[in-house]
Amino acid sequence: MGLFDKLSNFLGLKKKEVKVLVVGLNNSGKSTIINHLKSDEDKTSEIVPTIGLSVEKFKNQKVYFTALDMSGQGRYRDLWEHYYKECEGIIFVIDSSDRLRLAVAKEELDMLIQHPDVAGRFVPLLFFANKMDLRDALSSVKVAAALGLEKLQDKPWHICSSNAVTGEGLQEGVHWFTQQVCESMR
Repeated sequence: MGLFDKLSNFLGLKKKEVKVLVVGLNNSGKSTIINHLKSDEDKTSEIVPTIGLSVEKFKNQKVYFTALDMSGQGRYRDLWEHYYKECEGIIFVIDSSDRLRLAVAKEELDMLIQHPDVAGRFVPLLFFANKMDLRDALSSVKVAAALGLEKLQDKPWHICSSNAVTGEGLQEGVHWFTQQVCESMR
């Protein structure tokens, strides 16, 4: 990094761009969360299930995020690993009301954490325990316990209860995530 780049970073003049993966099982609310984070003029009124991969952009504080919204359908989950190396953070969305598939989400998370492109790197992990408004939803503490997040000791992680439709809980999580990503860029 040259002197001008260092000075620009120090003064906050340089535009910070970050590539993040947004993963989770299908129907967990990934696309709805990303849509809620986008600027008002970029939001869409109709959310459709992601097939394969969708690239979206949003801004938080002075950081511009390119979010790779990965399909959570079983046949597309193998695609996730092709993007681990280039991501600077991961947002993992869990349907906190879908108790039956929580074990599947844990298996996917375990494979993600153990992957060579993630295992040895500083990659912040933000978890959204989504659909907290539903009657059968587990608390974020119970979701964290079911996923075994207490065992994640080599990566910064945070879990937030969220409602992707209303946006509740999203700003808290993205604020934490933005701080972590900025730390890693220094």
